[in-house]
Amino acid sequence: MGRLVPQTGLGRNRDFLKLWAGQSVSLFGSQVTRLALPLAAVLTLHAGAAQMGLLGAALLTPYLVFGLFAGVLVDRLRRRPILIAADVGRAALLAVIPVLAVTGRLRIEHLYAIGFLFGTLEVFFEVAYQSFVPRIVERDQLTQANSRLQLSDSAAQVAGPGLAGALVQLLTAPVAIIVDAASFMVSAATLALVRTSEAPPSSDHRPAVWAELREGLVLVVGQPWLRAIAGCTATLNFFANLLMTVYILYATSRLGLAPALIGAIFAVGGATTILGTMLAGPAARRLGIGRTLLGASLLIGIAGLLIPIAGGPGPIAIALLIGTQVLWGLSRPVFDINQLSLRQSITTDRFQGRVNATMLFIVWGVIPFGSLLGGALGSTIGLRATIAVGAGGMLLAVLWMIFSPIRHLRTLPTASEEAAA
Repeated sequence: MGRLVPQTGLGRNRDFLKLWAGQSVSLFGSQVTRLALPLAAVLTLHAGAAQMGLLGAALLTPYLVFGLFAGVLVDRLRRRPILIAADVGRAALLAVIPVLAVTGRLRIEHLYAIGFLFGTLEVFFEVAYQSFVPRIVERDQLTQANSRLQLSDSAAQVAGPGLAGALVQLLTAPVAIIVDAASFMVSAATLALVRTSEAPPSSDHRPAVWAELREGLVLVVGQPWLRAIAGCTATLNFFANLLMTVYILYATSRLGLAPALIGAIFAVGGATTILGTMLAGPAARRLGIGRTLLGASLLIGIAGLLIPIAGGPGPIAIALLIGTQVLWGLSRPVFDINQLSLRQSITTDRFQGRVNATMLFIVWGVIPFGSLLGGALGSTIGLRATIAVGAGGMLLAVLWMIFSPIRHLRTLPTASEEAAA
């Protein structure tokens, strides 16, 4: 089936603007939940470390359990109804929390269950979302579209925590979550206004679910460009979470930094993320998408090495940690936006769901294991050594790009060009 949208500038693509507006509101709302949900567990329910770990696992486990199946479903159904249903479902789940809190019936088990169901809907939304964007924008607009969507996420990360903190202080953590519930309804409403039509996927000669699931896995693992993206991103995520598991403990106990100062250092990273988002498209046009991905992954690894070096006097340590955040803020959006645009470009529509789901399954599925290893290493070889292991592992991620033909790519190829290659 041919492209559904006319050849127009992205700024005149009304369907994309609706999608972008709804997502921007939702992303700011989600910043409230990211702060309010753990605070509700700690302050309202007096949760301990083990309970907080279970709550975090409840949110991430659906990526491992349902990730691949979400891809099959997204390729079998229209994507816009899945997006709307996921938004409405997440709004309803979050609305339950303040109701239970106000009536005095909120328990940690409720948060576990809501977290798991919320994470499940999030899996289906993310897969459908990444698969829907190529339907409403042209191939040569993918990088620009993904940059704008990432820009909203970056802006939310910078401004959102302050808004979230004020709302939690004013309303209490459980009640503040209603703001995020409302933001999901706004997103659902804007998606309902999208007019890009989707023909129902053909059901003729459709293989079994397991066969379709295997097709997505084989495509990602067997295609050299997709394999390099998956391997590099998974390696970065695994070792980054290994490092971040002990980062706060290292910064406070080893470097003696105050929590407010640590927060300010992270805020610098959030601000530079906005600049990195704006650089993603120009970098790819000037250097070529292959060299951009290679260079960005290399900078991400180099940035991590500054953390274990930060063991000297206070000002030097602070400068090195700020340097890490600046390099991460500049390079990670450049990598993320261009790798997403590349895989959307080379994947035919009938495989978009399964390719995106397989990617999420791989790159998100390694995160809990990295955190577990980071905790184990931190208690055995020490905090600084553990951070050095994490930083070294992140640097190794660039090897996926060096030993892949992806480094020779100049522009985004089409799915037909990928097949010919």
